[in-house]
Amino acid sequence: MDSPIKICCIGAGYVGGPTMAMIAKQCPDVEVHVVDLNQSRIDQWNSDELPIYEPGLDEVVREARGRNLTFSSRIEAAIQHANMIFIAVNTPTKSFGIGVGRAANLEFIEKCARQIAECSTGHKIVVEKSTLPVRTAEAVKRILNSSANGATFDVLSNPEFLAEGTAVQDLLYPDRVLIGGESQEAINRLAQVYGRWIPKDRILTTNLWSSELSKLAANAFLAQRVSSINAISALCEATGADVDEVAKAIGTDSRIGPKFLKSSVGFGGSCFQKDILNLVYLCENFGLHEVAQYWEQVVIMNDYQKRRFSERIVSTMFNTVSDKKIAIWGFAFKKDTNDTRESAAIHVCHNLLEERARLVIYDPRVHESKIRSDLKMAFSDVNGVLSDKHKQLIETNVTVVQDAYVAAKEAHAIAVLTEWDEFKQVDAKRVFDGMRRPAFIFDGRNIVDRSKLTQQGFEVHCIGRS
Repeated sequence: MDSPIKICCIGAGYVGGPTMAMIAKQCPDVEVHVVDLNQSRIDQWNSDELPIYEPGLDEVVREARGRNLTFSSRIEAAIQHANMIFIAVNTPTKSFGIGVGRAANLEFIEKCARQIAECSTGHKIVVEKSTLPVRTAEAVKRILNSSANGATFDVLSNPEFLAEGTAVQDLLYPDRVLIGGESQEAINRLAQVYGRWIPKDRILTTNLWSSELSKLAANAFLAQRVSSINAISALCEATGADVDEVAKAIGTDSRIGPKFLKSSVGFGGSCFQKDILNLVYLCENFGLHEVAQYWEQVVIMNDYQKRRFSERIVSTMFNTVSDKKIAIWGFAFKKDTNDTRESAAIHVCHNLLEERARLVIYDPRVHESKIRSDLKMAFSDVNGVLSDKHKQLIETNVTVVQDAYVAAKEAHAIAVLTEWDEFKQVDAKRVFDGMRRPAFIFDGRNIVDRSKLTQQGFEVHCIGRS
């Protein structure tokens, strides 16, 4: 008879926290212990204000926390007690050395593997949950096999396919759960956990390398669709076509489908750009230069879209935004999350500040400290040093407020950079009455009612419309 499953997850971030909370909720007899070196983050997971905002996540955590879900910084004890260990630590793009700007930094993965090897006895299943380059499992296995305690290990790849903003629903009703490994017994053991609430036909098994590559490939394909429709949006603006109408016509083709054909100021988040650059680096490493160039163009197009949006604001506002007040509505990379990683808003704000605009920023979920930290990082050099000039620019020209109407008061323009639902429902007259004339709106998400706002007196500029 199989022994009870006892889970340890190393990493309490956007992947580890929600995933483990859902497993604990759906499997009340399974002990789930989430550990992290960041004590502040652990304290938040144990409080009423979680470190991550996701619709429905509070309820999931509250149901399981204190019953079979634990958050702590007791990493060594959690590893020793568990027989299934998930690695869900960050794998950022390297900012130094070989592969800088493209390859994944596997420092934290290796440190996890070494700590697991040092602390373990008996047999344990180690599950890669972080997004990793192909064949990382080989390195993890070699480190684990160096254990001096006689411990044995099976290594599985179980990539996450969560979309921020819908993570709880994605965990409850996934399109698929992918498990890659060499031991069928270990694969079956993990499949039993997910099988408690996910239909068997949605649990796919592969070899280790296919599983690792599938996550990178999935994100690359999704990002490619966004960059493709954004490329068409530039042509729409030049020709008088409407990108939403073009996208609808394309999306009704059953071979293509409608998803990820929403033109915008550009994609963001922790995954798309990082994973594509990782894929580019892998292709170059294997001598597949043409393949690398193909995928790199997806990122180039995304950067172009953000730059093009900023330039359109400047050119439309009589070729200068210096000392003009611009309201920034939204700073998160998408709605229903407080995540700002690679947010288009960071790049647009950076560009506008370079033009000496005065920015008043509002986002319903992102704290002022995070906004200022992101902008300082955007202006820092490759060594992370922020010049006194740019520090002063951020302090002087950036104001963060707690209300969309306050942000727009006395503004020359509004830039909509996150598709929060509340921006569709604002009182247009109230906003217009408080703004300077002409009152510009630059909709980077194509969510506002253009005709209604135009009738109100706004001059509205949308993505992919002339």
